[in-house]
Formats: sequence, structure tokens, C-alpha cells
Amino acid sequence: MAIVLKHSSAEPSAEDGARVLVDRRLPCGMEEDALALRRWLPALAPGSELLRWLAAQPGKWTIFCRRYLDELDHPQALAALQELAGLAEGDERVTLLTSAAEPEQSHAAVLRDLLSGARKPPTTTGPARVAGSGRARARRPK
Repeated sequence: MAIVLKHSSAEPSAEDGARVLVDRRLPCGMEEDALALRRWLPALAPGSELLRWLAAQPGKWTIFCRRYLDELDHPQALAALQELAGLAEGDERVTLLTSAAEPEQSHAAVLRDLLSGARKPPTTTGPARVAGSGRARARRPK
């Protein structure tokens, strides 16, 4: 299963497979027909409050991912996620469309990773975080 991301203003192509809009609203100035959508799943879009928080905290991607995954744990979002997973299983390729300026740093990327079976986003604490930060660990005297 191949899941790719595209900006919603990108022209449809034959390689797109099932085109799925995962934003709450249609992109400004565009009609649904012009997007050549297979489905529109607005229940998968993050809430307005979370998007405002991310805009004010651009360096907090990991926290955004966790909060967004928490938002997906609601009946409407879970039903939409199951529908998206069904499309991803049935088609050779699924293209997730979003109006985010950088699709790779948007909720669409989190959805792609979730459907592709990627592990949860890393936590911000723990031994792996300390090891990756370049800080030396205290050693016990011998």
C-alpha cells in the first residue's frame, strides 16, 4: 500500500489513485469536483484549537503528533480512519490531500505514518532522548 501526500492545489494525475481530502474545509476557491476526490473525510482534520497551538509552537511537532492522535480517539474520527484504512487496503495507491503549506509537517503525514504501520511518535523523555541529545551521562565511580 502506497500512501502519498499532496497539497490540495496540486493537479490530479493518473498516478494518484484514490484522492482523499483530510481537511475540515474545501481549499479556498476550489470546488469539490475540481479536486477529483474519491472521498472527503473532514473528521480526520485536527481541531481548530490544536492547529492554532501548532502555529504558535512550530517547534513542538512531537507534542502535536501526540495531541492529534488523542483527537483521533473519538467515534467519528475512528470511523473515518477505518474508512481510510479500507481505501488504502483496496487501492494500489492513496493520495492524502491537505491545504497545509508543508504536507510533510501536517496531520496528513501523521495519518500516512499511522496507516503505514509506523510506530507512535517518540516521547520527549527517556534514555533514548538523553542519548540523542549529546549530553554526557554521569558515571558512577569505580
